[in-house]
Amino acid sequence: MATAVKLTREDIDFAIRTGDFPSEILSSAENVAVVMTQGWCPQWTQMAKWILDLEPDMRVNVFYTVYDEESFYVPFMNFKETVFGNYQIPYVRYYRGGKLVKESNYISQSLFLSVFATKDN
Repeated sequence: MATAVKLTREDIDFAIRTGDFPSEILSSAENVAVVMTQGWCPQWTQMAKWILDLEPDMRVNVFYTVYDEESFYVPFMNFKETVFGNYQIPYVRYYRGGKLVKESNYISQSLFLSVFATKDN
């Protein structure tokens, strides 16, 4: 995947209904990250500089939503805060093999990529 992919309304609705994102997203690659943020956040601005342009050889699919810019803003924010239990932004969920392996808030590029580092990378 050359760049990050914006989550659709359907992806967000699915998460709110079921408690997590669709398996098509979570299993789209061995390593997947889902970033949830708001556009005004300065830490997102810093992360966006590199996360939206990760090279395909990074071996991670990235999906994101800037949810304050969407019609689902309030319901999704409530979901993120109550179901995922995270009130900060950006909020990142990391999946390996479709399973959640880590959560974080703001993170540097090197630490982000280290989440997915394995001996054979």
